[in-house]
Amino acid sequence: MTSIQHIVFDIGSVLIHYDPNIPFSRLIPDESERRWFFENVCTSAWNIEQDRGRTWEDAEALLIQQHPDHENNIRAFRKYWHEMVSHSYDDTVAIMLGLIDKDYDVTMLTNFASDTFVEARKKFDFLNRPRGVTVSGLIKEIKPNRAIYERHTSDFELHAPATLFIDDNQANVAAAQEFGWNAVRYKDAPTLLRDLASYGIVI
Repeated sequence: MTSIQHIVFDIGSVLIHYDPNIPFSRLIPDESERRWFFENVCTSAWNIEQDRGRTWEDAEALLIQQHPDHENNIRAFRKYWHEMVSHSYDDTVAIMLGLIDKDYDVTMLTNFASDTFVEARKKFDFLNRPRGVTVSGLIKEIKPNRAIYERHTSDFELHAPATLFIDDNQANVAAAQEFGWNAVRYKDAPTLLRDLASYGIVI
């Protein structure tokens, strides 16, 4: 086994918490109505296009045309986005910072809209500690597409067999492994510590 030199972290649901229900439980108190809204209006498929680079203005206009009666809540998705990222996973952040302190080459690879990522970096200063980050909304490629792994590898001059990727989404993990990286699915900090140890990495 090639020793790990490069460690690549996903961000959402690995380093920071993300939950649209946080503001929308206030905006749409009825749980069944809120579920309908997320399944039919501001869907995951709609939201990921902002991660791919679509502007919020275009995204909102599209939905408002389709669902004019829901305009206020459609606009609220971006307006209250900062509430959706309510806190960091401090135990996992500590692992990442410990790896940096041990001189591992730590970078981040994330599906994130470009403007909300700027906000996230201001809110969570630890996102500025790794050597760099590939943001899907900036390069207009998203995980699990192979192109985003190729871009990250090229931009940060990674050696694929010596790279370990950490992501909570199994499809993203599988795509990274198919590309040639080592990869583990994130569950929680204790599991991550065990996964790192299996690669000979002890913090």
